[in-house]
Amino acid sequence: MQMSGRNVNVNSVFYAEAYHPVQAGSIDGTDILPHDNAVYRAFLCSSAGLYDPLGDPKLIGDPYCTLFVGHLSHLTTEQSLRKALSKYGRVKDLRLVRHIVTGASRGYAFVEYETEREMQRAYKEAHHSFIDDSEVIVDYNRQQLMPGWIPRRLGGGLGGKKESGQLRFGGRERPFRAPLRSIPYDDLERLGIPPPPEGRYMSRYQVPSPPRRKRNSVDREEGIHKRSMERGANTRKSSPVEKEERSHKRSMDPEDHSFKRSSVETEHHRNRSSIDRAERSHKRTSRDRDDRSHKRHKSHRHERSTSHDHY
Repeated sequence: MQMSGRNVNVNSVFYAEAYHPVQAGSIDGTDILPHDNAVYRAFLCSSAGLYDPLGDPKLIGDPYCTLFVGHLSHLTTEQSLRKALSKYGRVKDLRLVRHIVTGASRGYAFVEYETEREMQRAYKEAHHSFIDDSEVIVDYNRQQLMPGWIPRRLGGGLGGKKESGQLRFGGRERPFRAPLRSIPYDDLERLGIPPPPEGRYMSRYQVPSPPRRKRNSVDREEGIHKRSMERGANTRKSSPVEKEERSHKRSMDPEDHSFKRSSVETEHHRNRSSIDRAERSHKRTSRDRDDRSHKRHKSHRHERSTSHDHY
C-alpha cells in the first residue's frame, strides 16, 4: 500500500514511543474519538493531569534497569520468580505486586537488575518464557519511562484480553498495525495525538528496543576514570611472586632473549667505540705535544749558537 510516498507492507507494525489513551485504543493509531468508557476515563485523567507516574511510593530502583513481568501464575512467589530471572543477570531487587487486603499475587511484578545490560538481556530472552507453567510477558518499565503513561486501573495500559473488551495497542505484545486508511493528520495534531510514523515500521518478528539511558559527557568521563582506576588497582594487586614469574617468563622467551642479547651487543659496541675514540684523541694529543716540544728545543739550540757567534 502507498502512504506518504512510501511503500509500507500491510503486515508491518509500529510501537508507541509516547502514550495517548485515544491512540492506544486504536488498532492503527488513527482514532480521534474514544470508543469505550475506559478510554474516555483515561483521556480525562491525561488531560487533567490527575495521574502522577512517579507518585507511587513502592517504586523500586533504577527504571532503566527494571523490567515489568506480567501473566504470572498466582502460585509464583518472590523466591521462584527470582530464581527464574536470575539466569539472565544479577537481580538487585524484586517486587511481586499483591492484593492490599488478601495478600494474593496480582499476577505481575517489577524486577530490577544490577546493570542495564542485564536488563536488556532479560528483556530479549525472557519474553514468552515459562515460569511455574505460565507463559509470561516481559516489558520495560513504562510507568517511569513512557511519556504520558496511564495505567490500566484508570482506563489506560496496553494489551488486554478480547473477553474484557478493553484492547489496547502500541505495546510489545500488541503493536499498532500499519494504517489501512488515510491518516487524519490535522485532527491528530489538534487533539495532541502522536501521528503514525513514516518509515520506522518493523515486522512482528523483530524485537523493539526499550528506551536507553542518555549518557552525557560527565558520565563518559566518569566511566573512563573508573576504568583507569580499575586498571591501576589491578596493576597494584600484582604480587612480587607474579612479577618474578613474569620476569622469568620473559627471560625464557626466545624472542625476548634475542632482543636482550642484541641490546647488550649494541651497548657493548657503543662503549667500545667511545673507548677507541678516546684512545685516538689521546694519541693525537701526545703526538702534538711531542712535536711542539721538539720545535722549542731546536729553536733554543739555534738561539744559543747565534748568540755565541755574535760575541
